[in-house]
Amino acid sequence: MPSTLLTLPDPQALSIRAKALVFEDPISKALLAEAELVAASEATVLITGETGTGKELIARHVHACSGRVGPFVAVNCGAFSDNMVEAELFGHESGAYTGALQARAGWFETARGGTLFLDEIGDLPLQMQVKLLRVLQERQVVRLGSRKAIDVDVRLVAATNVDLAQAVEAGHFRRDLFYRLNIATLHLPPLAQRPADIRALAEHFIALYSKRLGRGPVRLSDAAYLKLLGHDWPGNIRELENVIHSALITGRGDELRPEALNLHSRLGRSAPSPSAQASSATETLTQQLPAAADSSDKAPLDLLRAALEAIYLSPPNDLFALLEREIVQAAFTHVGRNQVHAAELLGVSRNILRAQLKRAGLLADSGRSANHAAPAFEALTDDDCQAA
Repeated sequence: MPSTLLTLPDPQALSIRAKALVFEDPISKALLAEAELVAASEATVLITGETGTGKELIARHVHACSGRVGPFVAVNCGAFSDNMVEAELFGHESGAYTGALQARAGWFETARGGTLFLDEIGDLPLQMQVKLLRVLQERQVVRLGSRKAIDVDVRLVAATNVDLAQAVEAGHFRRDLFYRLNIATLHLPPLAQRPADIRALAEHFIALYSKRLGRGPVRLSDAAYLKLLGHDWPGNIRELENVIHSALITGRGDELRPEALNLHSRLGRSAPSPSAQASSATETLTQQLPAAADSSDKAPLDLLRAALEAIYLSPPNDLFALLEREIVQAAFTHVGRNQVHAAELLGVSRNILRAQLKRAGLLADSGRSANHAAPAFEALTDDDCQAA
């Protein structure tokens, strides 16, 4: 299980939000460290990222690490009509508008002493952006229908899935508010750019939904994991949760197999080329094989076969050349770019290895004449020279 796991207080609530966030990928670990540094300050925080990447979870973690004793209050700015958003944020007095039968505090007052999380802040109407800017500057709110200013000690964390800088240029977002929000920025990349998080998240959701469905422990097979790894996740963590939930409903046994995974077509994002998918899967597998050889009940060759099965689902036209390049490059790197040792490792002659290195673009053509004996490759080692 991941060393750091963030979840929502009510994970059973229906939502398009990400309900879990892990920090296994180097990008995620760097984000976690940055968030904890930002949390120690009182600066306004702007969290950017696609829907379903875990922006609210990061906001909650910033609050938890801030030392603020007040509550964490989450508000979706896109959930209110234009004529109600002011009353929701700043509160109202009795009779302030039709239907306001009694006075009510707004979300700023409710979050006093804590953190107010304004999600999808790019959806705020322009006139409300002006009033929000004043509140941030003066640390006071005025309820609708009142003239009395109320002091509020609130740390603001805002989030958006749109590019606010572009929204400013398009005239949809105020430049002064953007600068006021853009003090400490945390960016959550799409799940596809954090591949090392995928297994940990999948295993978390497997454990969660196996328990809810009354099933015993279910293991994620290597082939299923590699199929997950090859998907580009336009719906991010929420999509991964749905895929795992569906697979556990329809699947049987104590192992989640790739055929149980219902991965939908990619919407709203261009799919990576088959060659890029194959290369990504091979690169990730190469990084994980050493640890797998020590800790997994699967032998490295079994994992390699599983990786090939995943690659075969969407093979590039130059599959053999791609795999040959990966094998030769991995061996060459493993032995410190020594041609003699790489040839011995692969069980081929040095001439064959040199031809493969050239074909893969890993050994530059020297362009030398027959009268020159300069080495054909700048990384040629002393061992190569002695063996030549």
